[in-house]
Amino acid sequence: MLHIVACIKQVPDTKIIKMNPKTNTMDRASAPAILNPYDAHAVEEAVRLKNRYGGVVSVVTMGPPPAVKAIRKCIEIGADAGYLVTDRAFAGADTLATSYAITKAIEKIAESQPVDLVICGKMTIDGDTGQVGPGVARRLDIPPLTCVKKVVEINKEQGYAIVHRKLEDGYEVIQSTLPCLFSVEKEINEVPYSPLPNMLRAARYNPVVWSVDDLGDIDRTQLGLKGSPTIVAKVWPPEKPKGGEMLEGSVSEQIARLMEVLHDKQRLFRVKEEQI
Repeated sequence: MLHIVACIKQVPDTKIIKMNPKTNTMDRASAPAILNPYDAHAVEEAVRLKNRYGGVVSVVTMGPPPAVKAIRKCIEIGADAGYLVTDRAFAGADTLATSYAITKAIEKIAESQPVDLVICGKMTIDGDTGQVGPGVARRLDIPPLTCVKKVVEINKEQGYAIVHRKLEDGYEVIQSTLPCLFSVEKEINEVPYSPLPNMLRAARYNPVVWSVDDLGDIDRTQLGLKGSPTIVAKVWPPEKPKGGEMLEGSVSEQIARLMEVLHDKQRLFRVKEEQI
């Protein structure tokens, strides 16, 4: 029976969020908090593997108390248990400090039942780094399989997993030992509407909540701002693209004008190459 742990995060909806013009930072209060979309696909895949092979799906997240909402969404998808790691000591964590805290939480979860597979989304939509998953794998000393688009087989008895890993021009077939970590693409599955029993269970569900003191032997210097060597000095929205030129006239005239534009751009590109 597989024990799969899905790492998730509650994020602001970046389709709605606004930028603070004075501080050039994201105004997180301007958008509703949602389950990171990539993580939703990770949880869905974990549930599918549970149904296929038998097992248990646990989800874990680090965040403020309102992150309970994201865990309940995972229970709605079909996860069995949820763990929230929340403490002021985690505030300001970058990807390095986050991977450390999540790793310690997974190790504590594994005390009651060994973990066979860790699964997470390829990245979060508020950070887009894709670093936490591989960071957790490195700290757990297990193989990281990134950009997974299909799980072919999980064989716990013989201790291996076979997946398709997405490439720019196709995919590669990878076989890895268990336990290992998958970071998955959105195309790995479709997240369907949840059945009513799951929705009712999620509405009543209260996850296990751990503070830093509950994680046992932990190095506090690796948490929060103290354990974060990277600093985002400034964030700003990209410039709005300038309007294009509307080509008028006959078809032959439009083609001639288009060729002029392309030749001008080609000459500009060559000049830049010579300068380099």
